[in-house]
This record gives sequence, C-alpha cells and structure tokens, in this order.
Amino acid sequence: MDNKQSPEKWHVLYTAPRAEKQVDKRLQQQGIQTFLPLHLSPRRWSDRVKWVEMPLFPSYIFVQTTEYILRSLPTVPGVVRIVFYNNRPALIKNSEIKAIRTFLEQAREKELQYTVDDEVLIACGPLKNISGKITKIGKRFLVLHMEELGITVSVKIDQIIKK
Repeated sequence: MDNKQSPEKWHVLYTAPRAEKQVDKRLQQQGIQTFLPLHLSPRRWSDRVKWVEMPLFPSYIFVQTTEYILRSLPTVPGVVRIVFYNNRPALIKNSEIKAIRTFLEQAREKELQYTVDDEVLIACGPLKNISGKITKIGKRFLVLHMEELGITVSVKIDQIIKK
C-alpha cells in the first residue's frame, strides 16, 4: 500500500503554548479532520469571573489523517512537532477518541456555575455539612457567609456542593 493512500488514523500534534485553537482552525482550513477537546473553566478578571473554553490537554491536538500528510503538518504555524511513540507517530484508537468525547459530554452536563448569593453546602473539612451564602467568587476559592455561625470563610471551590 502506498504511503499516500494509507488509511486515515488519529495522531497527536504538540502545539505552541495557548495556540491550540488557532492550530485547530488552520488545520481545518486545510481540510484536516481535527479534535480539540475543550472544557469550561472559570477565569477571573479584575471585575468579574467568566467561564472560558480551555483545552482539556494543553498544547495537544488530535488529527485524523494519513501518515504521509501528517509529516507535512509541522510546517503549519503553531504546530511544534508530531508526538512519537516507539520511533513512530503516536496512534490514538478510535475508541479512545470516542471515550474522550463521551467524557466531555457527561462533564458538560454536570458543570456547575456559582453566582453570588447561591446557597452552598461545605462537603468536607472541619465545617462539613454547614451551609453558607456565596459573597465573593475567586479563581479557586469562594467566600461564604455562614449566618448560623456568624462568620465569613474562604473555601476551595472543589470542597462545596450546590444546595
């Protein structure tokens, strides 16, 4: 079988930092099938917190193409190199791509967004099972006012659950 006619398989490219979305766009414009797994992540600005789509695997993008075309992709601006395994371009199984897609769909359904004045419950630590009202949202922490105790505390986002 000629290398130019080999079957299209999933491969991995390593990109420049924070260039994944631009590389994805450039490759799609060239007719290359890509998969850039994105998830929502909170980002804090001076005046607000905003949920932004971020790559699940920073600096990596999956491409479905022949090995012949794959070898030309490092010339695309933003692509640093092809990821190799055992001196060959790394192959990703279709089932693994499908599993990542399924994970992202399930995670998207469960994503929680917190807003000021939401009632939450502390799920772990010394204040476990005590509820509070969100007064401030930080990058990794929330400030809660606990009326029953008359205190305000800072709690990691992953330590609370929405009521």
